[in-house]
Amino acid sequence: MIRTLAFVNPMLEVSGLKRGFGSGSNRLEVLKGVDLSLQRGELVALMGPSGCGKSTLLNIIGGLLKADEGRIKIGSRNPLVYGTKAPNQVIDVRRKGVGWIFQDFHLLDHITSLENVILSLELAGTSSQDAERRAINAMERVELGDRMHFMPNELSGGQQQRVAVARAIAGSRPLLLADEPTGNLDVKAGESIISLFKELCADPDDPISVLMVTHDPILASKADRMLLMRDGKTAASDIRSAWGESTGDPI
Repeated sequence: MIRTLAFVNPMLEVSGLKRGFGSGSNRLEVLKGVDLSLQRGELVALMGPSGCGKSTLLNIIGGLLKADEGRIKIGSRNPLVYGTKAPNQVIDVRRKGVGWIFQDFHLLDHITSLENVILSLELAGTSSQDAERRAINAMERVELGDRMHFMPNELSGGQQQRVAVARAIAGSRPLLLADEPTGNLDVKAGESIISLFKELCADPDDPISVLMVTHDPILASKADRMLLMRDGKTAASDIRSAWGESTGDPI
């Protein structure tokens, strides 16, 4: 059942976001005025055909790429406001605002799962003592308290992705950007990651928000909302339109 969210102030607001590549006759406009918002504690699935701009959108929200036009705001109290700023001008977005989950786990094989989380915090400027405390808490939140000292190759794919989630939430970032987070997992492990996202979003003490790119309409249907990206913009979606079928027999 889809949750009805009580929050009224958007945690993420994206307004009029535009981005193109190339110049002159070779110019390709990828984002043509994207508007979207996420409430605090909301899981939103973003779908669309390959090459429609989903990764470009996530990279701009995540502070890895600047937009040509538009505005992004994360948070309501002391918000992070950016959009057309260069990546080197929005370091706080990556340190305090946004955590990333990728299809590939990007864990360092020669250190333990807990040390992977600690290292990411230390690289962001957290003291070693505080980093260890936060990392342990994050590992417990993703239900890997008994796997903290395992090496990544001693964990299943689903467990490795949970470590990646722990790494992303350990810095108390309010927004997770998940780019095909279940792409390298089997069906059962993929469903467990979506369930984990929903649990983190519903946490009464520290809810996060998740914007998840996926090609799987079944997993997307488990989100609070689905958005379809097409022709450089986003719109509310359902499974039928996510498959690119607005008419015809039911799926």
